[in-house]
Amino acid sequence: MIRAFLALPLPEQALSALRVQQFLLPLPRKVDPDGFHLTLVFLGEQPEPVLQAAHDLFAEIRVPPFPLSLHSLGLFGGTKPRAAWAGVSPSEPLHRLQAKLDHAARSAGIATEARRFTPHVTLGRFPPPPPEETFRLERAIAAGATFATPAWTVDHFCLYESRQTKQGSVYSELARYDL
Repeated sequence: MIRAFLALPLPEQALSALRVQQFLLPLPRKVDPDGFHLTLVFLGEQPEPVLQAAHDLFAEIRVPPFPLSLHSLGLFGGTKPRAAWAGVSPSEPLHRLQAKLDHAARSAGIATEARRFTPHVTLGRFPPPPPEETFRLERAIAAGATFATPAWTVDHFCLYESRQTKQGSVYSELARYDL
């Protein structure tokens, strides 16, 4: 069984900006910045034959390259935040690509998540902090409201394996698909 997902790797300019924002935020627990990516479809634990069938379908997907940029910071979890993220500027081509990948995964027999696609880069995951820390975190997120990166051209996506370790998830690229 292989725990896998499809994602966009990020260019160095975006990675650098994300590292700075992550450093500036009072996050209770930060994700490893070497693993920053934009998840398109989480595939979960899959047997190798199913993942191979999905790989064959992913390789057939064709969409034109498109511009993308990161924009804004936020928290998931409402009044009890559990994750901090950097958002993505609105992008219809990104949503079309994600929908095609989700359809291909389902066609290969993979039950993907039913929730709506909310493109983001996770900066930190943590148990809900106490109220005073939550307030500090919310203020820091609001202060970073103008966060944005220059646009880059998305010209490929990747299939990654995710291995769980005591230090967190470790990602390995399994395949690259050019657009």
